[in-house]
Amino acid sequence: MLRDSQPEQPKSLLRGAGALAVAVAIIVVLLYAPPAYRFFVLVFFLISLVIGIVVAGILHFWNKYRPVKEEDINNKRPLGLS
Repeated sequence: MLRDSQPEQPKSLLRGAGALAVAVAIIVVLLYAPPAYRFFVLVFFLISLVIGIVVAGILHFWNKYRPVKEEDINNKRPLGLS
């Protein structure tokens, strides 16, 4: 019997679009919270959204103008496998 050299990928119930749909559903439910909390949930959501967009933009431009080069990687085979 032959063994597969690749480890089996963990099974995830939510992937890609499914996880995004669940996240959007949670946001919609929280935005329909009682009026006393609605303002704070909305402000927290907007602040989080802005921070996420800023971090994504920084990472995008950092990797665009300073890509990782082959010589920047010190230990290419950390387990010593050939």
